Amino acid sequence: MLVRDVMTRNPVTIQADAPVREAAALLRRHDIGGLPVMEGDKLVGMITESDILRLLQTGRISDDLWLPSPLEVIEVPIREFINWEKTRHALTAIGDREVRTVMSRPAVTISEDADIEDAASLMLSKKIARLPVMRGDTLVGIVARSDIIRGIAREGA
Repeated sequence: MLVRDVMTRNPVTIQADAPVREAAALLRRHDIGGLPVMEGDKLVGMITESDILRLLQTGRISDDLWLPSPLEVIEVPIREFINWEKTRHALTAIGDREVRTVMSRPAVTISEDADIEDAASLMLSKKIARLPVMRGDTLVGIVARSDIIRGIAREGA
């Protein structure tokens, strides 16, 4: 069975200069885990849920134990408000970043004429869940792990 037999044709894509917020909205709206990133009609990378989640990574939580004094009890709500404002600002900044600054590149791709076994092997070796499918230099589809599983099930039925 070939990749073209199981791939999703005309995949949802995003432009490299689009904001990360738009990529996150497309992932949610279409219930997908990754998007091919385009510059015009040229594939330049992939952005996935994992790429976006990596933006939220923070440093290790402090091991210091802090107990407020009676005067600091008044200060704690003010500190929490300031921390929330910083968090809100950071999330806004993340959403405004261009997709090109977050995407994985180069995109690992596969030909529509490849066997699904080759696609599965490539996904496993690269530890990725989806591959843009190419016809020459043109993006024609995307194949995910679940597409391969469905193809195998269909083939055995």
